Amino acid sequence: MKLICIGRNYAAHAAELGNARPEQPIVFMKPGSAVLANNKPFYYPDFSQDIHYELEVVVKIGKNGRHVQPPFALDYVESIGLGLDLTARDLQQQCKEKGHPWEIAKAFDHSAPLSAEFVAPADLPDLNDVEFSLEKNGEEVQHGHSRNMIFSLTELICYVSQYFRLQKGDLLFTGTPEGVGALAVDDELVGHLWTKEGKRELLRTRVK
Repeated sequence: MKLICIGRNYAAHAAELGNARPEQPIVFMKPGSAVLANNKPFYYPDFSQDIHYELEVVVKIGKNGRHVQPPFALDYVESIGLGLDLTARDLQQQCKEKGHPWEIAKAFDHSAPLSAEFVAPADLPDLNDVEFSLEKNGEEVQHGHSRNMIFSLTELICYVSQYFRLQKGDLLFTGTPEGVGALAVDDELVGHLWTKEGKRELLRTRVK
């Protein structure tokens, strides 16, 4: 299993960080050890003083393939869930200033809390317009619609499959909307996804 992640895929989020709108998907990877499953707590690492949350729609890939063509891209979507792309902003800035890759800021252990369950595409109102939100300590801090992604789900699957063979069980993190912010010990994060039956909690984690 690999985690394929997309950066700056919502214009408002790129703007809030002072980044330019990308002309093509920005791709980075996380290892399997980044996954934090089953709503387990996230333990704040001692190598950073500025961990930020970023809630994202996550696609679980349902079959193997490469060089996927647009008419078939959504056939690779097995299910939809939520994930947090936790980012050590202080380390990321240091790496950027030195022109270094920033995996240590994005791909550290447990930097990808993952929803305890995933939803079948048929249970969503529209696979191309997934609605989702994040609450921190009971207050909504992010609310997004995947229709606002710069690069659609179809475009992302086609793009990344040019470079990486998609395999069953891979996870595609599709980018975060605006509203990202810092975490502190004792914060509780709750992620919701809208299904045909309404708002549904999929993810919960507490910072320790």
